[in-house]
Amino acid sequence: MEKIVTEVAVIGAGPGGYPAAFALADKGKKVTLIDPELNPGGVCLYKGCIPSKALLHAAKVAEDARDAADFGLSYEEPHVDPKKLFSWKDEVVSKLTRGLRTLVKARKINYVRGRAAFSSSNTLCIITASGEEKELLFENAVISTGSVSKSVPGVNFDSPNILDSDRALSMGEIPNTLLVVGGGYIGLELGTFFSSLGTKVSVVEMLPGLVQGVDRDLAGVLKKRLDQKFGSIMLETKLISVGESDNEIEVSFEHDGKTFREKYEKILISVGRVPYTEGLGLENTRVGVDEKGFIKTDSQRRTAEPGIFAIGDVSGEPMLAHKATYEGKIVAEVITGAKTQYDPLAVPAVIFTDPEIAWCGITEKDAREEQMDIDISKFPWTASGRALTLNRTDGLTKIIADRETRRIIGVGIVGPQAGELISEAVLAIEMGATAEDLSFSIHPHPTLAETLMEAAEGVYGASTHLVKSRPPGSSRRK
Repeated sequence: MEKIVTEVAVIGAGPGGYPAAFALADKGKKVTLIDPELNPGGVCLYKGCIPSKALLHAAKVAEDARDAADFGLSYEEPHVDPKKLFSWKDEVVSKLTRGLRTLVKARKINYVRGRAAFSSSNTLCIITASGEEKELLFENAVISTGSVSKSVPGVNFDSPNILDSDRALSMGEIPNTLLVVGGGYIGLELGTFFSSLGTKVSVVEMLPGLVQGVDRDLAGVLKKRLDQKFGSIMLETKLISVGESDNEIEVSFEHDGKTFREKYEKILISVGRVPYTEGLGLENTRVGVDEKGFIKTDSQRRTAEPGIFAIGDVSGEPMLAHKATYEGKIVAEVITGAKTQYDPLAVPAVIFTDPEIAWCGITEKDAREEQMDIDISKFPWTASGRALTLNRTDGLTKIIADRETRRIIGVGIVGPQAGELISEAVLAIEMGATAEDLSFSIHPHPTLAETLMEAAEGVYGASTHLVKSRPPGSSRRK
């Protein structure tokens, strides 16, 4: 058995693992990066963020062509070449992952293709892609193994017509009908893609609303548009059984005590993700997991084993690629001696549906539940000149401010390009900006970014393009 000695072993080369490895190498550490794939990238690049957004861009082009009829430009219905479309998506993924492999080589990181398991608190056993066994001794290790799709009991994933998100992104065809099981962001993003390219999409969700965790006023804007685009959205409805006959999927549902059946060409199971720790050999260390399966860590992302860290999806919510990247950089600082910790005030989240939803900081729902003293200001995009020129006035920008200090503590946006707009809000919260600071920062006109400025003005009672009474005693600069 080949033995390898390294200073830091990074297990998993996704958006947490490879930035951690890169940062550690840049700081002079000898790093070994281990992953089952040929190149770095992880679920995000291979099966998640990047391929889904590539396909969603194609969907947006198709929707924009249809919507152009509203202002006098008419096109024929887009002809979809599924083989070419999915091939283009694969090439996007390939370019990015090949680029990462180049960066691995440039940093002289030892990249091992395989799966690793702890045999002790400072030793890994690696089974390479070729079946070779290696022993790796390390001083520190970073676990960044990500997450996997949650399964549904009684559903047979051996059927080519029953998909999880990974298989949906590589299906290579556009089905006539699709049932999305689960009203979360992954299912709705994929539903948006297939619907825009001609599939009749239905959604079933056990809970009363879509995208739980998002404020209802923001989610309501998305729901209104999806009601027009999707075949049906069945809320407070349970999936009872799934069967297959004549190359169709027959599904039984229960709603309000009554059962009914429908048939679909394909169904997509998208009921969330769970941390991936299977086969890691954690039992051979002091690393612990909580009741949800997440690896327990402290504010520096250190586990109960002092030399072992955990970042990304495997270490807890929110399960977001950019959160994993941030944690990877924090861990690199800690391992190289810096006194730092994971303590962001605002981690942005984006749902890339149409319209997009983005938010950061505290939500209105959480602020109300915690009985915080807050001011809420909403700016509807019906009052935005730029939104009107885009023929998309179905948006909303909301600012949550501390009533006493007027500091911005939360922002939510729903509308086209919401994901691009939210970063200004993240910076405002991290820098401790007040609503006044934001309202007096000159924004270019006409842009959607102006909606943030106008919402900030509204914290004081009025914004330029909305009329509402100013609260007694409110004022601007003094």
